[in-house]
This record gives sequence, C-alpha cells and structure tokens, in this order.
Amino acid sequence: MLPPDPFANDPNDPAKSLDAMDDDRGEPISEAERAELLADLADLSIYQALLEPRGVQGIVVDCVDCEQAHFHEWHLLRASLEQLLTDERMRPHEPAFDPDPHDYVSWEYCRGFADGVTTAN
Repeated sequence: MLPPDPFANDPNDPAKSLDAMDDDRGEPISEAERAELLADLADLSIYQALLEPRGVQGIVVDCVDCEQAHFHEWHLLRASLEQLLTDERMRPHEPAFDPDPHDYVSWEYCRGFADGVTTAN
C-alpha cells in the first residue's frame, strides 16, 4: 500500500506541470524535419568518433531562449535527438554538472573538423 499523496486535491500540485507536458504535443514533425534529425544523428556519430578520443566530451549550443550556453554530452544529445524522433518532442533534462567549457565544441566546429579530416585523407 502506498502512502497517501501529500498533494491530493491541492491546486498548486507541482506534478500538474508534468501532466500538462503530456497533453501539449504540438505539431508532429514533418518528413523533412525527420530527415534532418536522422542526418544529425549520423553526423553526431561521426563527430563523436573523431573528437571523443581527443578529449572532447560533447557539444555546446548557445540557447536563444535563455541566452546561455548549454553543454550536451555525446550520449545525452543522441538520446535527446532519438527521443525527438520517437516522441516528436524533447522532455526537459538536467544540464551537464559543472561542465568545463574547454571540453565542449560547437556543432559548426565538429562539421569543420570532420570536413578537414575527410579532405586531408
């Protein structure tokens, strides 16, 4: 038997915001968006294979909403993109704990690095 819900019948129940997320599906992703996500996942695998052995832990993204840098470890970014493909939305997730900005690079850096490696070979 579970203990009683301490927020039962409470209009300020903090879990209500989580329930609202399930109701707010938004527009389904288009076939073009799905193709872009699949391409991003393929690129991410290449970038990780090239950069992780060099000590890069993931990708940094400058967020236009909060105007802060978001640090995504390789596996977390992959999981987020895969979730977007399957659920057609991303759930909130915990940010990297005390990331060292020197351990992360931008998506553009990854693309340039991969282009340089493939051009040089």
